[in-house]
Amino acid sequence: MKKVSIGSWAYVFGAFEKDPVLLPQLCDKLNELGFDGISMGGFRPHANPELYDTPEKREELKQLLKKYNLEVADFACDLWSIDALQQSDEWVKLFEKNAEFASQMGFQIIRVDSGTPPVLPEGMSYALARKKIVDNFKRISKIAQKYGLQVVWEFEPGFLINEPKYILETYEAVNEPNFSILFDTCHGYMSAVVGARHIEPNKLAGGLAEFAEMLKGKIGLVHLIDSDGTLNEAETSTHAPFGLGAIDFDEIIPVLLDKADYKGEWWAIDLCEWPDAWNVTADCKAFVDKLNQEYCG
Repeated sequence: MKKVSIGSWAYVFGAFEKDPVLLPQLCDKLNELGFDGISMGGFRPHANPELYDTPEKREELKQLLKKYNLEVADFACDLWSIDALQQSDEWVKLFEKNAEFASQMGFQIIRVDSGTPPVLPEGMSYALARKKIVDNFKRISKIAQKYGLQVVWEFEPGFLINEPKYILETYEAVNEPNFSILFDTCHGYMSAVVGARHIEPNKLAGGLAEFAEMLKGKIGLVHLIDSDGTLNEAETSTHAPFGLGAIDFDEIIPVLLDKADYKGEWWAIDLCEWPDAWNVTADCKAFVDKLNQEYCG
């Protein structure tokens, strides 16, 4: 059986932006629902290093998680104040600040994206932009190695490099032992089936299953959620609750386990920017528990 977590950012963004669910309330609910852990967002007012900026505050956060018996599956650091393509040094520096925090907190996996929208700066080729992102990823992977952290890259329509062939190419070019792919089923569907916001179109005839198999042995973490094939107001994938989209989880889970060789410990649910995330959390947990029992039991 894999352990099950959920992204804390779902209760901070979108409809929750003006009235976020604070960590104590969220942790209490996740414990009540039987979650093994939390996928921790570094987004205010959750576990941002600048909010937890003293040893005492960081110890308080550790004790909060311990109180509710929650592990941290992954830490999504907030690097969104900086454009990774045009401010690479600043982006890498902010990553190191987050990596130090994650290490001190005992987190093991740190999540990043490419850090820039899928729009090329004037005069820059796509090949050069991808090369710069590869360089960024190599730099942060080496920093993460110092702190004993695994880096997982979450591709998605909201950020540069979201075509299947270039996702694979980028992973291979980074070539660092602690760097792997975060495969979000919703983003994967939007990439392989819909081709959303591709700079160079690259849909796959075999859809999500073909995409997962392409990444055999390269997936470090899986986010599970459905897709209705649309983009949300933030111009990234709509993370529809299970059953409201087009993904066949009885097809993709065996592919991830057997053909993509996913060995990670976690299934992480991602309800990012779903307006009713709080009220559908229990149903999502029950859905993943059923999948877990059937395919990992």
